[in-house]
Amino acid sequence: MTATPSRRDYSLIGRDAQLAVETGLSAADWYHTDIPRKQMKELMQRSDGPAIRDTTIWLAALILSAAGGIWFWGSWRCVPFFFVYGVLYGSSTDSRWHECGHGTAFRTQWMNDAVYQLACFMIMRNPVTWRWSHTRHHTDTIIVGRDPEIAVMRPPDLLRVMLNFFGILDAWHAMTDMVRNAAGVISAAEKTFIPEQEQPKAIRVARIWLAIYIATIGLALYLHSWLPLMLIGLPRLYGAWHHVMTGLLQHGGLAENVVDHRLNSRTVYMNPISRFIYWNMNYHVEHHMFPMVPYHALPRLHALIKHDLPAPTPSILAGYREMIPALLRQLRNEDYFIKRELPPTARPYRDEFHNDAVAATAAE
Repeated sequence: MTATPSRRDYSLIGRDAQLAVETGLSAADWYHTDIPRKQMKELMQRSDGPAIRDTTIWLAALILSAAGGIWFWGSWRCVPFFFVYGVLYGSSTDSRWHECGHGTAFRTQWMNDAVYQLACFMIMRNPVTWRWSHTRHHTDTIIVGRDPEIAVMRPPDLLRVMLNFFGILDAWHAMTDMVRNAAGVISAAEKTFIPEQEQPKAIRVARIWLAIYIATIGLALYLHSWLPLMLIGLPRLYGAWHHVMTGLLQHGGLAENVVDHRLNSRTVYMNPISRFIYWNMNYHVEHHMFPMVPYHALPRLHALIKHDLPAPTPSILAGYREMIPALLRQLRNEDYFIKRELPPTARPYRDEFHNDAVAATAAE
């Protein structure tokens, strides 16, 4: 299932990275739906209340599920508790580092910082590296050679995608990056988006994290038990499936090298549990178009601008029914993508947004 070599160069220091700068795709002027200034100001209003409520529920559920897992450790009755704990640890932290990294979840900044640091540790993403990586992702969303967070490249490596449902490759790369950073080494790719003055912070965080993992492994060896690792570290593996399931839908199978989020991002209606775990990131077109709108206001933003967006995908299952055939087709034709149809009420996208569409049409 490993993909054949691609004509695209996804490296941040490669051919396509330079081409994106030369052609103006990098740091481009992105399309935004027009919203009256007063309504935009109301949507961007930050509040501690919703995030304090949701974080209290999240932390309480983490503590209770961990306690149940510890209490029933050694019997099959611990399994449902660790199932819940794993998803809260290895999946819900993906949305929490993300929102708190934007600084929009809470109004009080130290609360954003505290949850951001905790969630980054749990999801194994260096808080310095990923703050700048994600800034680049928003500046150059799914621009080949510029975006460091493209989850599925073309042609897709389906084996890698499946392994990541168990966090295997992501965790392995996170651990190797942590050890490398702890040794004082910042990679050439990382240097393209982490400012030089911030690089020592990434190294310091990696050293602290490495010490925590060494202590956890040491405790497990001392106790002759996997339990410490079931609480710290391993949940990043056995609890990763939900954030991978939802994360692949963000951009999977859609256009590359366009500067209209309506074409390269996907909004998906989800059940309340997944929305809580995902912190409303299922409204992904809306989030990319207006990243400073807090997660709790995204449903209101969606209602306000949906006349200008492609029809939302009705469910997670429907999203995979659309995405999987596209990924399989990309194994044979890497220029293929799902073209998002805009409603009659939408403003059309400019001709220069057709980069990927023109390539696909020519290939077919």
